[in-house]
Amino acid sequence: METAEFVRTLDREGQLLAAAAEEAGVDAKVPTCPDWQVRNLLRHTGAVHRWATEFVAQALTSPRPLGDGPALDGPELVAWYRDSHRHLVDTLAAAAPDVQCWTFHPAPNPSPLAFWARRQAHETTVHRFDAESARGGAPTGIATEFAVDGIDELLRGFHARSRSRVRTQEPRVLRVRASDTDADTDAVWTVRLSAEPPVTTRDASGGDVDAEVSGPAAQLYLALWNRLPVPSVTGDTSLAALWRERSAIG
Repeated sequence: METAEFVRTLDREGQLLAAAAEEAGVDAKVPTCPDWQVRNLLRHTGAVHRWATEFVAQALTSPRPLGDGPALDGPELVAWYRDSHRHLVDTLAAAAPDVQCWTFHPAPNPSPLAFWARRQAHETTVHRFDAESARGGAPTGIATEFAVDGIDELLRGFHARSRSRVRTQEPRVLRVRASDTDADTDAVWTVRLSAEPPVTTRDASGGDVDAEVSGPAAQLYLALWNRLPVPSVTGDTSLAALWRERSAIG
């Protein structure tokens, strides 16, 4: 996907998030994040938007701490979130393609701008799903191509970092397969687990595996972010349980 496509997705998803949060109300529980109410969701996601905006707008090349959300509540908090989201979208849309700034995981991206557009599009989509779970009713669908990209970013980005806790005492191999793509072999990942951070390749290499998780890309995407149950598991189901227990992003 192109950077402009990610920015358009970010724009749409943030508007949907705000609308769902407003409809649910800030006191509503977020079923997909049991410790949160909608106010926590808005404060977190808005703070992440502002944090990301600073790196691109100011061309910051070293990490900065993520700030806290404001003490605002109710309609004022929803308005603050909308402003945070709009400023991020506008910043990414106007940024120079060759802007140099800090990024934080090794998933393949052609530029720092592409990194932040991609990361924030997925951040916002997952949290939009959270907001819609608080509101109730049918959630907005997720395009297959976008979901496949999000699985790739999660496996080859977040869980390639030393912070990943998805580890096993003995080497194990987990396969992840999106079942509804036109080119099925392009939506398969082999995840090699050990006492070190997972090593993931986007292919079906490696021979026999210990377990495979599979399903339609959008469901699999949300499952790997621990928002839905894994659609299908074959082989050693304990590896799917390990993922649910240890894959949360801190």
